[in-house]
Amino acid sequence: MLAEADNGAELAASMAELKAYLRIESDGEDAVLAGLLRSAAALCEQFVGQWLIRRGARETVPADGRWHRLAARPVVAIGAVAAVDDAGAVTPLPVEAYAIDIDASGDGWVRAVRPGNRLAVEYQAGMATDLNGVAEPLRQGIMRLAAEHFVARGDEGAAPPAVVSALWRPWRRMRLS
Repeated sequence: MLAEADNGAELAASMAELKAYLRIESDGEDAVLAGLLRSAAALCEQFVGQWLIRRGARETVPADGRWHRLAARPVVAIGAVAAVDDAGAVTPLPVEAYAIDIDASGDGWVRAVRPGNRLAVEYQAGMATDLNGVAEPLRQGIMRLAAEHFVARGDEGAAPPAVVSALWRPWRRMRLS
């Protein structure tokens, strides 16, 4: 189970950039453009397999004594770790009851020292605090995809431009199951 916060507010700073790219001077299309920016950023996150904007997550993993990788990445901080019993009651654990690690590729890891039911882990993941801190090729791909969707409104057969995946591909992280 993974919960995450909405990252729409952090994308608002890029509205002016998208409007300039599309040569739009009025505010009449702002709601549409904001939705397209959020959608393009979400598609970028799915493509690269990483969260762009830093936000909090809560995940539950087995407390079986083995290391478990957290779902979101790149993990920047692991906060609270708690035990979850069969009834769903959550009890904070002392530091000596679990182990945590963040590896060089940004994967977060957690394990219970003593096996139990489940662990609830709260952590932060994301590349930057806002879209302006994300690598320029990722930002450029988001802008181009949002612009392409704006221009192609009503054309259901429109395909995203190949340049977008070319801009995003160097940041793509895939996991083998």
